[in-house]
Amino acid sequence: MNLFQQHKYLIVRNAISFELANFAFNYFLMKRDATEWMHKNNYVSEFTPGFGTWKDKQIPNTFSGYGDMFMETLMMKVLPVMKKHTNLDVVPTYSYTRAYKKGDILHRHKDRPSCEISTTLHLGGNPWTIYIDPTGSNNILSGRETTTVVKPNAPKGVPVDLNVGDMLIYSGCELEHWREPFEGSVCVQTFLHYNNANGQYAHTNKFDKRPMLGIPK
Repeated sequence: MNLFQQHKYLIVRNAISFELANFAFNYFLMKRDATEWMHKNNYVSEFTPGFGTWKDKQIPNTFSGYGDMFMETLMMKVLPVMKKHTNLDVVPTYSYTRAYKKGDILHRHKDRPSCEISTTLHLGGNPWTIYIDPTGSNNILSGRETTTVVKPNAPKGVPVDLNVGDMLIYSGCELEHWREPFEGSVCVQTFLHYNNANGQYAHTNKFDKRPMLGIPK
């Protein structure tokens, strides 16, 4: 049993190069700014899929993107890294990327089945600590997305800090994870999600139930 299978999370330093991470960082910020301009000038509707949104229920008013073609290409690039460090045959489901802003907060939660084995990959900007509870316990009494009520004696969690190009691999469905309010100005991270090819979700959940990678849900 390797470290990931033992602890359900693992930090991989320099999972991708600084140059590639920085390229992805600048790409996503340009996409954010271009999408904002296109919305304001009626080139595309804010409801048009594929361009990104500020209507993410988990972190409102923060630019987010599901299934971006570049990020899903990146998801395939790190697939060998995922297989090596998890010692599992994993298959990709979807990517999700955010450009966080000051004041954002990520409430304590667990993920849906498409995020069975996930990675948080830091692309650039100010670092933002993510906390993960390795006990696998359930500590959320009520609420979801923008508000949660947590047990008073809930474990404090393990803080994880990522540098540019680093990634955290974790069992998103099993381990609660969260963040305190962001004090920086911008932080771009992409979340690359996989299923265990030999697990309970892979055969019914291919590409997060899409025909292929790189397209909207």
